[in-house]
Amino acid sequence: MSNITVSVITVSYNSVRTISDTIKSVLTQTYPDIEYIIIDGSSSDGSIELVKSFGNSISKFVSEPDNGIYGAINKGIRLATGDIVGILNSDDFFYDNNVIERVARLFRENEIDAVFGDAQFVNQINTSKIVRYYSSGSFNTNKFKYGFMPAHPSFYVKRALFEKLGYYKTDYKIAADFELLLRFLYINRIKYKYLEMPFLSMRMGGVSNKSIHSKYILNKEIYRACKENGIQTNYFLLYFKYIIKMFEFFGNHNTRNYPFQ
Repeated sequence: MSNITVSVITVSYNSVRTISDTIKSVLTQTYPDIEYIIIDGSSSDGSIELVKSFGNSISKFVSEPDNGIYGAINKGIRLATGDIVGILNSDDFFYDNNVIERVARLFRENEIDAVFGDAQFVNQINTSKIVRYYSSGSFNTNKFKYGFMPAHPSFYVKRALFEKLGYYKTDYKIAADFELLLRFLYINRIKYKYLEMPFLSMRMGGVSNKSIHSKYILNKEIYRACKENGIQTNYFLLYFKYIIKMFEFFGNHNTRNYPFQ
């Protein structure tokens, strides 16, 4: 691939506090061929006006009710015209100005279908304070049965594969990202490379990181995703990952390599 256009999709709903950081981190990327798409769920907090204030810097902006985050992501993918698609949530922002440049270079120099890297979780108020860091470097596809996956917000993939392999399943509440990564990377064995660097900073407090009940739903959906895709697992293996997390966290005495799920 020579001239590569990267479509970055941001899904938002009432994110007026944080989406400005998200947008600025996209617009300050050094890579010139970025299509930036924002899908808003009909916000009522001033988000719409804020996004519109950036004018033509936003390639495509849609604000209307949707059927949840994964439906909104699918809407963005269907609007995208880039060769590569990636997602940057409205609470998140790129790690530095060269992330997309490095991603595009990897696609340009290799015969691959996807790239993923690392993600760091930061304090909601003091975003310079790293709370957890997850490296996707130790990931391999056999870890799906334990509920592990590479950092989904760092996943950049050829847009054409969504038409071929399917979109995010909107009947999942939390784990449609896990199911899609499992389907793309494990079932269909697409070619991927790991890029050792943080792609983005994520403010703490995502949907799947809030409560014990959310963890229960998450693992129930991960089990379902494995079953639907013919992966042998059980709830013991899925919950065993929390023991692994604990050992990794205390064993390292720092926040690096702390598992993502």
